[in-house]
Amino acid sequence: MRSKGHAAEVAAEDVEVDVDTSSSRTAAGTMRAIVQDTYGSADVLRLARIPMPELADGEVLLQVHAAGLDRGAWHLMMGRPYLLRLAFGLRRPKTPVLGREVAGTVAAVGSTVTRFCVGDEVFGIGQGSFAEYAVAREDKLARKPANTTFEQAAVVPVSAMTALQALCNVGRVQAGQHVLIIGASGGVGSYAVQLAKAFGAEVTGLCGTAKLDLVRGLGADHVIDYTRSDFAEGARRYDLILDIAGNSGLSRLRRALTPTGTAVLVGGEDGGNLTGGMNRQLRALGWSRFMRQRLTMMICKERSSELDRLTELIEEGLVTPSIDRTYPLDQVPAAMRRLEAGNVRGKLAITI
Repeated sequence: MRSKGHAAEVAAEDVEVDVDTSSSRTAAGTMRAIVQDTYGSADVLRLARIPMPELADGEVLLQVHAAGLDRGAWHLMMGRPYLLRLAFGLRRPKTPVLGREVAGTVAAVGSTVTRFCVGDEVFGIGQGSFAEYAVAREDKLARKPANTTFEQAAVVPVSAMTALQALCNVGRVQAGQHVLIIGASGGVGSYAVQLAKAFGAEVTGLCGTAKLDLVRGLGADHVIDYTRSDFAEGARRYDLILDIAGNSGLSRLRRALTPTGTAVLVGGEDGGNLTGGMNRQLRALGWSRFMRQRLTMMICKERSSELDRLTELIEEGLVTPSIDRTYPLDQVPAAMRRLEAGNVRGKLAITI
């Protein structure tokens, strides 16, 4: 019923390499990692050998087996929207190693860590997961679902948690509601379709022609090809809309909603280099003060409790990670280019 992740062979591309990469084992105190010294396109990424990360009291050191590539990694690589640089470095990245979604084995734990032991298989959100080792806070990790590979687990954390919070915490989805997922074939959207179905909603997925079969396979009751139909002009009205693609006008969203429906703005890809989609999201909040319809935004809160909930849903067979392709560590630039081109069906995984 749902698309399963699968590995695909990927043709090698030229990548600037600082070290001999014939062995994947770390030299004493060092590891292989994808680093960037400046903001820019995938051309700024290079494979290098760097010092192992230091472990703080409340952190876990992971031997990384796989990492997920989410849209946020592209934004951090580019340094756009520029407001991101206030937190991550004005002229160059403060943290040169990209990657936040991670799955691996616990290699060491900080002095105050109580939930995990060396050897545990975990997944979650860390820092610098495009590397052989990465650190993560204890409260941003959970045990890996027993029925997933490391690659499948690695593509869950950011995307699935965003979908879960958009539907439940912000959208307040209920069984029997009509839900529209705009951007249903992407990382967040592929989880949103499955989660909405798991919660008893009737789901419509919006995507391009080449990805209609994927969205149907995820369990959507209806699919709309945005190249042929305008979701706002049809007869169907929705109790809840998740706008993940980030390029629908507020008036169009309102036309597609029921009189008391809710639209949750998850993405903001077309909002310009300075603020991204925040201007549209702020307008939505302002409009909602004067109408019965609810237009709102969300910022994902990274919590292990929701990773635990996702683990349960995955193990129950209600959610299945959808992997378009897997890439080895030295091919992260190629993976990033595929993501930027908009060709990804579900998620991309990086194997280490």
